[in-house]
Amino acid sequence: MQTAGLEQKNWAILKRAAQSQGLDCIGVSDTELQACEPHLQAWLNAGMHGEMAYMAKYGMDRLKPDLLHPGAIRIVSVRVPYVSSRQLQGDGSAFCSTTMTHIEEAKAPYISLYARGRDYHKVIRQRLKKVADLVNAQLMQEGQYGFRVTCDSAPTPETEIGRKAGLGWRGKHTLLIHPKEGSLFFLGELFTNMPLPLSGTFEGEHCGACSRCMDACPTGAIVKPYQVDARLCISYLTIEHESAIPLNLRPLIGTRIYG
Repeated sequence: MQTAGLEQKNWAILKRAAQSQGLDCIGVSDTELQACEPHLQAWLNAGMHGEMAYMAKYGMDRLKPDLLHPGAIRIVSVRVPYVSSRQLQGDGSAFCSTTMTHIEEAKAPYISLYARGRDYHKVIRQRLKKVADLVNAQLMQEGQYGFRVTCDSAPTPETEIGRKAGLGWRGKHTLLIHPKEGSLFFLGELFTNMPLPLSGTFEGEHCGACSRCMDACPTGAIVKPYQVDARLCISYLTIEHESAIPLNLRPLIGTRIYG
């Protein structure tokens, strides 16, 4: 079978398997990730990773998918929303409006929306593992492919992979943005040697002159467009940071205790 025909056949099988696991937002990128090396190196050189020693440990190796999964030629990226589009559209659902607009007035400790359900690392990895098993079960007679499943669980540039897979564009807060879901979603990946057609990057950069994410950050962690200093980030300070939170940042964090 010609390459294009094989890729399309594999894509159809993969997409059906993903949809059966509730993974409807899916794209495919190549394994060329070196374009973000200068930015990553400068960020590390500036010490903006704080106490996250693993960021420096793996360094540029996170841009080499072949080290993570030898023989990888494609990366399948999935986007999994943790707030439904119905809630985002303001149809009367109290969950999103209450938790996202009343943080400052809250008297009780506030936990980030993404951390309120089951551990997403396990849930998404399990679904992706099932996808890989379903694909290989269908291709049993024609040969099987290798897969490496990740979800914020391996040294990978997830945002760059998602951008190249067409799942959104990189915002000034460094996260992926989708016009209907914002940044309220998880990302997961399948590294594979399976021939698949490329999805192509998301069309355009849509932030323009907007600085709402930078203005909204309580601690000013988005020090300039497309650069976050983890040492000021509430998510880092309440999860990754092992030392005492600096006194000057505590009032800015407020009642946010996780994420």
